[in-house]
Amino acid sequence: MVDTDEVPVRLDIRYLTRFRYDGAVSESQNELRASPATDDRQWLVHYHVTTTPSSRVLSYTDYWGTRVDTFGIRLPHEQLEVLAEATVETVGPSTPPASIDPAAFREAAFRDAHLEFLQRSPHVDWGDTLAAAAHDAVAGLDDGLAMIHAVHDLGAGLEYREGETYVGVDVDDVFERGAGVCQDVAHLTLAAAREVGIPSRYVSGYLFTVDDSTGEDTDTDEVEVQTHAWVEFAMPGAGWLALDPTNAQPVGERHVTIGRGRDYDDVSPLRGVFSGAQRHELEVSVAMRRLAREPLGDAVDPARARAAAQQ
Repeated sequence: MVDTDEVPVRLDIRYLTRFRYDGAVSESQNELRASPATDDRQWLVHYHVTTTPSSRVLSYTDYWGTRVDTFGIRLPHEQLEVLAEATVETVGPSTPPASIDPAAFREAAFRDAHLEFLQRSPHVDWGDTLAAAAHDAVAGLDDGLAMIHAVHDLGAGLEYREGETYVGVDVDDVFERGAGVCQDVAHLTLAAAREVGIPSRYVSGYLFTVDDSTGEDTDTDEVEVQTHAWVEFAMPGAGWLALDPTNAQPVGERHVTIGRGRDYDDVSPLRGVFSGAQRHELEVSVAMRRLAREPLGDAVDPARARAAAQQ
């Protein structure tokens, strides 16, 4: 649990996706994952989805705990615009335990509870070279927290380079190239962690920054960003530790979590099917605005906010 005496940061997020089709399409059925989560580090203040053409938006929570907004458009249309607007308040990370007994990772109850985050998945399927590197990274370490940071550092050692990879590239290829974008770094880090028995999950969200390659803060209060990805590691008896290997930093108040899963496929922002012309143009933009850093109304208890969000 975070310290609710800490002054939260309030962020406005405007996520816009626009499809332009090469001809009329119809029977468009879609799933959107764009709503910030409510958990012990952040809580959702406001969220609204609008589509053009207009549609009825229905929502549910998927298996991984992510809100999914679904909508369908039956009438012919040549353009689809999806706008998700949110306000979220965030605080810094909680303090992890001083140390973790490595033997706790091997306890049957812990492994059974996190089995899905120990196994291979479509984008986290690694070979012998990466496996050997993961074991080398943790060799000789007698503290589980140090092991987590060692596999994090393995991913953090990649060079951030746009255009080097594509969605679905093998983590072994990423390791060989030594470069990629945030989702590649996250997938490689997950592979290394799972190989040495540390349960880990993929997190999709946004980072308030002007430079994705460094994740540095900025004096400006409004930025254009892209979807970001990082990793959460399960700690026996102590919840999850969120780290951003792309920028070699802990996940803090400038990170906004949208969803969690085994890899990118579990949290992809927008997916759907339609009938009609196959060729289309896609435009995506995300704007984030940071509001005043003073208390905004009564302090919010994240536990109460989370319970209310689940009702």
